Amino acid sequence: MPELLHTVLHALHVELGARLAPFAGYDMPIQYPAGVLKEHLHTRAKASLFDVSHMGQLRLWGPDAASALETLTPADLIGMPTGQQRYTLLTNELGGILDDLMITHAGDHLFVVVNAACKTQDTTHLRSRIGDRCRIEVLPEQALLALQGPAAATVLARLAPTDDFAAWDFMTARTLLLCGAECCVARSGYTGEDGFEISIPNSHAESLARELLAQPEVAPAGLGARDSLRLEAGLCLYGHDIDDATSPVEAGISWAVAKPRRIGGVREGGFPGEDRILAELVRGTNRLRTGLVGLERTPVRAGTEITNLAGEVIGAVTSGGFAPSRNGSIAMAYLPVEYTADSAEVLALVRGKPVRMQVA
Repeated sequence: MPELLHTVLHALHVELGARLAPFAGYDMPIQYPAGVLKEHLHTRAKASLFDVSHMGQLRLWGPDAASALETLTPADLIGMPTGQQRYTLLTNELGGILDDLMITHAGDHLFVVVNAACKTQDTTHLRSRIGDRCRIEVLPEQALLALQGPAAATVLARLAPTDDFAAWDFMTARTLLLCGAECCVARSGYTGEDGFEISIPNSHAESLARELLAQPEVAPAGLGARDSLRLEAGLCLYGHDIDDATSPVEAGISWAVAKPRRIGGVREGGFPGEDRILAELVRGTNRLRTGLVGLERTPVRAGTEITNLAGEVIGAVTSGGFAPSRNGSIAMAYLPVEYTADSAEVLALVRGKPVRMQVA
């Protein structure tokens, strides 16, 4: 086994008593002594700090950066105003998803965050396809912290009191001076709560983490709570809920295909897989990513087969587990469209036993 990488906050995680485990090649905190359940509920009630420095961070430089990146994604990047952040997808020629990513128009460059497990292949993909049209800078010296929860803005405002947080919209970004370092801060996250993702130089990351954790509303949280929070919010995990064979329409994220890139738009198509994706936007698909809530308490995990009430297998769970906020099981699965009506009932086969679930 290759030696696991460490984020710059690894020693702090150990100090805080984190249970560490391999994730995307890194030794990452899965939970702290409070446990996943309490970390999850604390995020929903107050604010939690997550270390997501394993994610890939890049800057794309040059006047042609936005139009170049548009050739690889169905986003509207040319029309994106400074300070705006957008969720989008790298698509392949068959209309599948190579990765999902966040792109921020940072004024003189595009700031891009990609998934940890995909960052090497994404960087190679970008350089091979558009490296002649813009300069692609990888940022290994930047940490990434996520402050998530309803108290996140109150907490961050104490550290940057000159900024007007009440006027700061979701999915927009600013440059803030935090702990003496210039940071790219976006009001977004992966939990379904209000929050911020903070790109900060490694040299200042621990100071900022300690200052945030010193606030009475903030507690540390690991990847276990991050996963249960995003599952409750119905957010995709790459490699589970979306992959290189899944289209944005099947995945229920067709809103990531911007209007200017759709049929009749001012820059119709022009991205990999456009034939399939644009056709599916018009005619629909045979299957859809579908939310399920358990009518019994039995946890339903990824890989579990889903059947109709007659016992015929119709799909499989891509993500699933216990939802602390509803005190029951939830899951996501790809199902034929005829089984995706709200409140429709299906069965999950858990160790051979059918468990009732309802579409939500």
